Amino acid sequence: MKSNWGIYILVFIFLWSCNGDKTTDSGQVQVSYKPVPDFVADSAYAYIQKQVDFGPRVPNTEPHKKTKEWFVQKFESFGLDVQTQDFQAKTYDNQLWNLTNVIASYNPSAKKRVLLAAHWDTRRIADKDTERIDEPIDGANDGGSGVGVLLEIARIISISEQKPEIGIDFILFDGEDDGEPEHTSFSNNSQVWWCLGSQHWSKNPHQAGYSAYYGILVDLVGAKGARFFKEGNSMRYAKNIVNKVWNFASELGYSDFFILENAPEIIDDHVFVNRDAGIPMIDIIEFSPRAGFGHYHHTHMDNMEIIDKRTLKAVGQTVLFTVYQE
Repeated sequence: MKSNWGIYILVFIFLWSCNGDKTTDSGQVQVSYKPVPDFVADSAYAYIQKQVDFGPRVPNTEPHKKTKEWFVQKFESFGLDVQTQDFQAKTYDNQLWNLTNVIASYNPSAKKRVLLAAHWDTRRIADKDTERIDEPIDGANDGGSGVGVLLEIARIISISEQKPEIGIDFILFDGEDDGEPEHTSFSNNSQVWWCLGSQHWSKNPHQAGYSAYYGILVDLVGAKGARFFKEGNSMRYAKNIVNKVWNFASELGYSDFFILENAPEIIDDHVFVNRDAGIPMIDIIEFSPRAGFGHYHHTHMDNMEIIDKRTLKAVGQTVLFTVYQE
């Protein structure tokens, strides 16, 4: 892991040196952006490795407990205000799980806030695999990558002279990845069994009356060859935010990752933040309109071998750039 004190990416359209939007003689508007620190993919990768080293982060297990303690320590080391939201929830097979959402706030007194989220638990079965189906997966990408990106964003903000002018709340949702097994005959449709942490938080926010200007969820954001389409529920609830983020990605040179094509709706943590908390939130997630999730999804192939620093860089720099422009 290396430090990048004082290194900033200055991204401008048409005129890199201008201090504000200007109009040329032809009437064309020249747009300038606020300076943004460099997102360090090596650091994000190390944060993913650390999570995997703890072991599968399945609720009610020791690796889950130790990982939670590490999250709290890391966010506190970045100078953020940290709190945990402990609660219990039943699973689809009637287990009672002790779950924890981890919330870390930058600039907590700021009225204008942006919410950045990921889930940190891992799946207790590999139900899309052909071997060791009943064993938990590493979750390097499904869980680990989103958290790694958010930890690196928090670290960068903490060490950079240039700070965002808004407040930012980082939320790591628990209990996201324990829905019904693939091809199950399970028929209890009384509730959605996925996204337990975001379902709880959206109805019981960590702060009474909490609101945010918008939110960005990052999930499955580290795999080699990943492509990010405009997910259906994101377009339904927060189309303008989707378009803004995808346009920023294009300006930064990441149009090979952020594809200007719509994908079907999926159930992820952002659905409940939109529906129950009333905060427009988008989902940056690897989900293709033709192939669905990646080949590694809910299998033992979801390990560090599939993580690509180029993908982490594309997503991390785009999200970092977005919040710095507010």
